[in-house]
Amino acid sequence: MTDSPTGGDPDSGAAAALPFVAPCRELPAGRPLQWVARGWSDFRRAPQQSLGLGIAIVVLSWIVTGIGLSLGSYWAVLVLLSGFVFVAPLLAIGLYSVSRQLERGQQPTLVRCSEEAARTLGNAMVFALALLVLFLIWARAGSMVHVFFPAGGGSDWRELALFLGIGSAVGSIFALLAFVFSAFSLPMICDRETDAVTAIVTSVNAVLRNKPAMAVWALLIVLLTGIGFATALLGLAVTIPVLGHATWHAYRDTIDASAWPESRLE
Repeated sequence: MTDSPTGGDPDSGAAAALPFVAPCRELPAGRPLQWVARGWSDFRRAPQQSLGLGIAIVVLSWIVTGIGLSLGSYWAVLVLLSGFVFVAPLLAIGLYSVSRQLERGQQPTLVRCSEEAARTLGNAMVFALALLVLFLIWARAGSMVHVFFPAGGGSDWRELALFLGIGSAVGSIFALLAFVFSAFSLPMICDRETDAVTAIVTSVNAVLRNKPAMAVWALLIVLLTGIGFATALLGLAVTIPVLGHATWHAYRDTIDASAWPESRLE
């Protein structure tokens, strides 16, 4: 593993000595199960903060669903709800902060979470811009699927199945890209004084070097998110916070970011 940069004048050479990507550990395929268990433990240790953030996500999801329904098209609802894959990492910054505070033996507060979110706002916005571009491309792709494979109210089940099948296949490609970009990047931005590009490259590198574990992790994310959707979105109040906390532990377990200065958390 790499250590902190050494040698030279710390005021002039430290920044130049930083590597372009943080090294990662190689993980067994079953390790993501431990991340979910730790995420559930953090949820139980800070239920008010976790549930409060989870409820905010549920309310936002209802608003998104209402917008989709107001457009008079169920494909719009599917596309907008699929945006959770893209925006959920940003919404989880507060959850990363809760886990970080618990890790330090502090009593988590939403005030600290908001301060943490404000401190990382610049790099988070760069990251959000990248995800926004990806989501807009996905939305356009979803619109094209609806154009070339229409499934109106009078369509039979075969047309609907074809529409959902092709739409899911196209969406999976964009969801995979979002997963690779965001698996470890935002927790690193919250934890270390680093830029968005370095964090994203670090995330991509770690995912590619741990494909079996990341496949299990992606499956768990889909499963827990699916449970949330299957409960009229109410279950997201629990599953998304658990996943957010688990993502923090995934980052801490996978990435060695010791070469970067640690972010201050009062």
